[in-house]
Amino acid sequence: MSLYDVIIIGGGLAGCSLAIQLKRQSPDLSILIIDKRNQARPVATHKVGESTVELGTYYLRHTLGLKEYLDNNELPKYGLRFFLSPGYKNDITKRAEYGPKGPLPVKSHQLDRGKFESYLEQRAKELGAELLMGAIVKEVMLDEEPHILQVTSNGIKEEYRARWIVDATGRGRLLQRKNRLMKSTGHKINAAWFRVKGDIDIDDFSDDSEWRGKFDPGVRRLSTIHLMDKGYWVWMIPLSSHNTSIGIVADPRIHPFEQFNSLDKAFDWLSRNEPQAHKLLAPKQDEVMDFKVLKHYSHHCQQVYSNQRWAITGEAGPFLDPLYSPGTDFIAINNTIITDLIQRDLQGEDIDLRKEVYEKTYLSVVDNWIPIYKDKYPLMGFTQTMVAKITWDWAYYWAFLSLLFINGGFTNLRVLKELFSSNTSTGRQLNALNQNVQNMFVAFSHYDTEDCPNAYVDPIDLPSVKYFYDDLDHQYNGNELIGKIQQNCSVLEQYAAELYRRFSSIAHGTSYDIDVDPYSMDLQQNRNFAGDQCSSDHVKSFDCGIADEIDHIWLYSGVGVT
Repeated sequence: MSLYDVIIIGGGLAGCSLAIQLKRQSPDLSILIIDKRNQARPVATHKVGESTVELGTYYLRHTLGLKEYLDNNELPKYGLRFFLSPGYKNDITKRAEYGPKGPLPVKSHQLDRGKFESYLEQRAKELGAELLMGAIVKEVMLDEEPHILQVTSNGIKEEYRARWIVDATGRGRLLQRKNRLMKSTGHKINAAWFRVKGDIDIDDFSDDSEWRGKFDPGVRRLSTIHLMDKGYWVWMIPLSSHNTSIGIVADPRIHPFEQFNSLDKAFDWLSRNEPQAHKLLAPKQDEVMDFKVLKHYSHHCQQVYSNQRWAITGEAGPFLDPLYSPGTDFIAINNTIITDLIQRDLQGEDIDLRKEVYEKTYLSVVDNWIPIYKDKYPLMGFTQTMVAKITWDWAYYWAFLSLLFINGGFTNLRVLKELFSSNTSTGRQLNALNQNVQNMFVAFSHYDTEDCPNAYVDPIDLPSVKYFYDDLDHQYNGNELIGKIQQNCSVLEQYAAELYRRFSSIAHGTSYDIDVDPYSMDLQQNRNFAGDQCSSDHVKSFDCGIADEIDHIWLYSGVGVT
């Protein structure tokens, strides 16, 4: 019976990246990856998660040391690009466009998942991890010390022992099911996706030379494209294999799953909802390489770490939504925490306190990310609402979670204590602020009546957003990191207050320079809570500088404009 320090069940992105991280930081660890595949994965494996953003990209490039591979073998990604103004679906040149003007300095990538995961597997083996292929885990005995795995491989029953067991089985969710840790997010959205042969370039939606020439060639194509209307978004992602990934993600309350859950239905759905995309894709329908669906794909998990030395990572734990490409982000945070716990435990440290703190922190990140998605798909048909929301979501992400991860904050107990130990701590305040702002977007959508055609927004034009983004290239010690996040929180409070003023001027005709408490403002009830009802520490007065920044994303004419 073989004994290992760590056995990872599942050899996909989450499992192999964890093995690489562990071996890079502790080369002497004995690691076994068990995978049910009995053959090499195809070069063009079709999986969700073909696009990365800043936090996850930092993890791949720096924590895992994959910078050279990514630069030489995967496509660069020129940010996320959104096409709104759904009243103009037959003319892409008139749809409001949201995205950067060109390549961004902090890199991200479009991943060809089959090729990439094959490389991760190879790299893990080069570092000394062992791989058992074609193996089915029949039983996991967590009560034993060390843990026992009963495995069937090539028809032969075998047992393996390990001090640590990590579940990276994806939607198999082995330990989540075994330990009855299933939990709903309440976010019931469906998806269908497929790949077509060849490069699909959104510039080909139009022959308008002025529109096509607005950016350098490739800027739009190398972005992750989002076509949006009420209740759905469609993605277009270029792959290094010169194929293109197409996905439909939709709220069944508006777009029933049965309308796009087969290839023929998906193309029919595109013809009705995104006619220009359908026109470009229809000639390639016979060249579709694969087709997959997921119903109610979002799920939570009650526990991801245990002082009994097991952990859950990747989609075997919580998975929220593919919008904003967060999958690798959650893998990055989770794997980094798991690596820290395993290393400390194997060095003889009592990890009970850390396990509790890390668990509460990670699950709170998940809990406070859910409002970004839950009940927000109906907003996708409202241009001004979505331009404000996308800007807010990215500002919050760069100013807080990305900065925290890149600077090692998720495994720094002193930083976590300062940010999350009480209701008045900055991290908890940011989470509460985000929840209130998300509620405000829902409330404003009922008053958002303009399609805002011909608009273009680059979020990096907002000086504070650009600062949050550029700051991801800097490293800070613990005290500096706490100070930076507190400073960023103050800016986000001003952003929230200014958005309320704009929205309220449209919805209720209120004065443009009202004071606002961003933590208790309520657009639905027409209350800014800026009098004696709230702490003066939270009340934000009108700020010309912040107002000038919000002008960059304000598409309405007349009311509400400085």
